[in-house]
Amino acid sequence: MPLSQRIQDQFQTSIQTLIDAATIIGEPIGDAARLMTDCFLSEGKIMVCGSGASGLTARYMAAILSDRLEKDRPGLAAIALQAESVALVDDGDPTLGFPRQVAALGHPGDILFAISTYGQTRGVIEAARAAHERDMRVVALTGGDGGMLAEHLREDDILICVPAESPLRIHETQLLTIHCLCDGVDFFLLGA
Repeated sequence: MPLSQRIQDQFQTSIQTLIDAATIIGEPIGDAARLMTDCFLSEGKIMVCGSGASGLTARYMAAILSDRLEKDRPGLAAIALQAESVALVDDGDPTLGFPRQVAALGHPGDILFAISTYGQTRGVIEAARAAHERDMRVVALTGGDGGMLAEHLREDDILICVPAESPLRIHETQLLTIHCLCDGVDFFLLGA
């Protein structure tokens, strides 16, 4: 198969995954955008976490929320948690970084936005537990079947689970989901 065909196949597979996801995760994306907006309007904050590629997505999301997506608006209280912070201090277990930061910074009414490719990242799961202990809600953005993270969510949490198994397709769809969420927040705050 020539490279040009492989490239075409990648685009076609990505497009089909996005089409499938639009119908499956559209409602939870809208629910999460409303929850996030209500959090900001109540002077709460959103803490975003993820490891590896999901960590990059977490930092990107926090940057959009604290700066802007497309429309000018005041910055919103969003922070990307850093798993490595514990290891910097005492060579500790980096999986404890997220839950320790949630315990230190989280307040009732805040939201933990947890990103994990398959919902199996230990530090992200522990962060969700810590958020619940702080009376925070959790929005989980995963792929596959949602993994252990989905199993740890409460009834009032929100699961956005990308209907894909390929990490490439999951990350692409998670990125578009972040754009939809931030656009939804802007819509609720600023109007059309």
